[in-house]
Amino acid sequence: MAAPDVPPRAALGLITAIAIVAGNMIGSGLFLLPASLAPYGPAALLGWGASALGGLALAAVFADLGRRLPCSGGPYAFARAAFGDGAGFAIAWSYWVSIWCANAAIAVAFAGYFGSLFAPAATPAGAPIAALCALWACTLSNALGVRSAGIVQLVTTVLKLSPLLVLVVLAVPELPHATWQPFNRSGEGLWSAALGTTALTLWAFLGVESATVVAQDVEHPRRNLPRATLIGSTIAIVVTVLACSVVGAIVPADALASSSAPFADAASRLWGAKAGTLFAATAAIACFGALNGWVLLQGQLPLAAARHGSLPAWFARVDRRGTPQKGLVAGSVLASMLVLANYQEDLVGLFTFSILLSTAACLLPYVVCSAAALRGIRGTADGTRGSRAIAAFALAFSVAALVGTGSRALLWGAVLVAAGWPIHWHLRRASRVNPTATPR
Repeated sequence: MAAPDVPPRAALGLITAIAIVAGNMIGSGLFLLPASLAPYGPAALLGWGASALGGLALAAVFADLGRRLPCSGGPYAFARAAFGDGAGFAIAWSYWVSIWCANAAIAVAFAGYFGSLFAPAATPAGAPIAALCALWACTLSNALGVRSAGIVQLVTTVLKLSPLLVLVVLAVPELPHATWQPFNRSGEGLWSAALGTTALTLWAFLGVESATVVAQDVEHPRRNLPRATLIGSTIAIVVTVLACSVVGAIVPADALASSSAPFADAASRLWGAKAGTLFAATAAIACFGALNGWVLLQGQLPLAAARHGSLPAWFARVDRRGTPQKGLVAGSVLASMLVLANYQEDLVGLFTFSILLSTAACLLPYVVCSAAALRGIRGTADGTRGSRAIAAFALAFSVAALVGTGSRALLWGAVLVAAGWPIHWHLRRASRVNPTATPR
């Protein structure tokens, strides 16, 4: 009989693993980013281009690392194997912070689109309630087990991809009539605009590592993790860049900047109110699916870290389904607090701040994992010359994008990451006093 804290068999096949990657990436970033990027105008294309290249490079890095070290934990596992326990803790904590910050942003995005379908959810009181209901519904879905979360992810990914592809294909003939001038509306230099838009657009590509976080639940992980990572990331990146560019070209910048449902507005302008309603529903499904996938990682990442003693042991406690209930609830409580603490800002402003904070916290793991792929992990096969070149590019890109998130997000990210170090010191002290106190 399997140990009670280890799932008895893999719950996720290749198709579901691809859906986890693509579904985590195609979510609020796709459906609200056009509004966040509107002040930059067509110059946002520079950010999209840079983020697409960087996202593909990072996908290649995580595919390579997943092939070399197919164990749960993703960025945490790779950082710990390459650089030791201290780096492992820093990345586990930073990545966990990025996840629940991301969940706050995705829940807010869901509220924006749901509010366009159901008017009471668009009120100052109704919007945070809608956001919190979505967050806790996804928490409940994940509490039922990895297989349940995987099914929800697969269904929602299929439901959101189809209308997006239709929008891209049918809206292309309208692009020649779009207003492309001025190219840079931000008033900043072109380099500053490129950095700023890269930091925002990269949010849409966070999640390339998703399959590696749940590696122990994936069938034939050494073979399927690289496939799921590369296929899922490519699908998400191509669809996201095309769809957001179409919306940015169709909706005037002034209207787009204040829109809480950019895709619905674009569809309404092209085909009328019923089409707008359809795309609002698609966007709400997309946000819910992405939220479901990130809540899955919210429990699985600290579970993997706690099993090595890098996070408190209670994160490693699971129920009979192998579900880390306490880790799920802890992350959702923190995400709920972030939603409520910042809801005095307008929805787009709250979304923009949340994604920059999450991106800053997530880029540190990307920097360290790119360095791990470049340096190599002891006990695993060395990367090829080509994989090392890609890792070097991914490292440079991640560092540049981290700078581009801006001083506010960097400061808040640093404060949140630093807040975890007393936990690390306490765990190290406890392990010296009682070496059997935590699993290693």
